[in-house]
Amino acid sequence: MIEHDLRRRGIRDERVLSAMLRVPRHRFVPPALTMEAYADTPLPTQDGQTVSQPYIVALMTEALDVSPGICVLEIGTGSGYQTAILAELGAKVWSVESSASLHRDAASRLGELGYAGVRLRHGDGTLGWPHEAPFDRVLATGSLPNCPKALLTQLRPGGVFVGPVGRLGSQRLVRIEVDPPEVREQTLCHCSFVPLIGAGGWRSGRDQEA
Repeated sequence: MIEHDLRRRGIRDERVLSAMLRVPRHRFVPPALTMEAYADTPLPTQDGQTVSQPYIVALMTEALDVSPGICVLEIGTGSGYQTAILAELGAKVWSVESSASLHRDAASRLGELGYAGVRLRHGDGTLGWPHEAPFDRVLATGSLPNCPKALLTQLRPGGVFVGPVGRLGSQRLVRIEVDPPEVREQTLCHCSFVPLIGAGGWRSGRDQEA
């Protein structure tokens, strides 16, 4: 996976590659899909969610530019795979998940694997985690219909947001750097993520844009 699907496709940050080598991806997918855990494809988990394909995880993590001690807010804990990658890079991680079952299972899994230091919360991640702000980085692991202003305001000056923004089924993966009064946006690729449900996201997975 590391050599064929990541390094050969342009992932150059050795810290990211090393972190992904250390995290046992097969522990974050359903048992029936263990043999497919290291294929470069998204895999279904529960509650209609997925574990993103390794290349996209690596691309987003590289764009986030994480260093030890940096404070990262993750929107959408999911299975906890991306959370574990961030923790392996030495980040201080706050992660919010709207699904009670996903939150519970991710907390158990991350604890078993030794990532007990991450801070997990069940709630509406599209609103961020205001009481713990500001953060150095914000990462959205599901799609948002618009640029996430509520999340950008929780970044420190010079902070970075990475996540998919756009229509249901078709988004741009963007990197937004906030250095008031400037806001610099870069499109990394086109993608398709499951929607983030919440007050700052989609009302439901069946939403259609007006």
